[in-house]
Amino acid sequence: MQQQESNKTPNGTSINKNGPSRSAEGIALIRLGEQRYPVDQRICNDQYALYFINPGLVKYISEHPKEVEEITEEHERRFPGLNNTTVARVRYFDDCMKSALSDGIEQLVILGAGYDTRAYRIEGANKIKVFEVDHPDTQSVKVEKIKGIFGALPRNVAYVAVDLATDDLGRRLAEHGYDVSKKTLFLMEGLVMYLPADAVDRILEFVVLNSGKGSSVVFDYVPESVANGTCTDNAGRDFGADMAGMGEPFRFGIKEGTVEAFLARRGFSRIRDVTPEEIKKLYFHGENEHRQVSGLILIASGVVE
Repeated sequence: MQQQESNKTPNGTSINKNGPSRSAEGIALIRLGEQRYPVDQRICNDQYALYFINPGLVKYISEHPKEVEEITEEHERRFPGLNNTTVARVRYFDDCMKSALSDGIEQLVILGAGYDTRAYRIEGANKIKVFEVDHPDTQSVKVEKIKGIFGALPRNVAYVAVDLATDDLGRRLAEHGYDVSKKTLFLMEGLVMYLPADAVDRILEFVVLNSGKGSSVVFDYVPESVANGTCTDNAGRDFGADMAGMGEPFRFGIKEGTVEAFLARRGFSRIRDVTPEEIKKLYFHGENEHRQVSGLILIASGVVE
């Protein structure tokens, strides 16, 4: 994740000047927001999300419900369905991890881990080696949060501090016990859009050349036009502009409809391109059927044969 120099409450009040990725906290906040629904209506369920929200922001939300509601409504007006797609992305990655555990993966690598909590809340994760990879600025905060929640760091989780745009991923993973022969699931949620194209290629090449047969990668991405600023749709244009304004600009996208060719050229098979329509069919039923989804975040996966 790109690092941020300032964090602010929705009304612009500064919380802290230096620290972890702002988007990591933002995604945790969206996961927390989903907890307001009854359990059987939640698209995703993360009991640990609250621990990763700045107390100043939690206090603001608690004390200013009307203002928060207005901000939420404005966000939905500008980016219809984006928050719904974000929580559906969390759920989809959860489901991929559960399926991979059932299929016998031996390692899990979470790239750009941010405030991901899958290693702590998904059943069976404690039985395999997990590598959480992220920028040192974000990871140092994450480690302290995990210590606070559980009293100690889980023995099966390795925290690998890496700048994915510049550092040698393979060397850093090897230093923490990564085994290239094992069947591994690589998760990249909210990551590749913030990396330069050559860094994305290096990561995918590493996955293909340095993981056991049947290993797989799951990632989300933004359309190329959103990443490069040529999108003519207001929501897509504003999405990129807002992220740039936060200090975390999009640097990579994939042209819609081309992800299968993109991954095939890089050595993957059994490629899956998950469309917004499929996400809607998978998760938004019954009481949730009215919830709109967005095409600003797309999901893809591939397998190493």
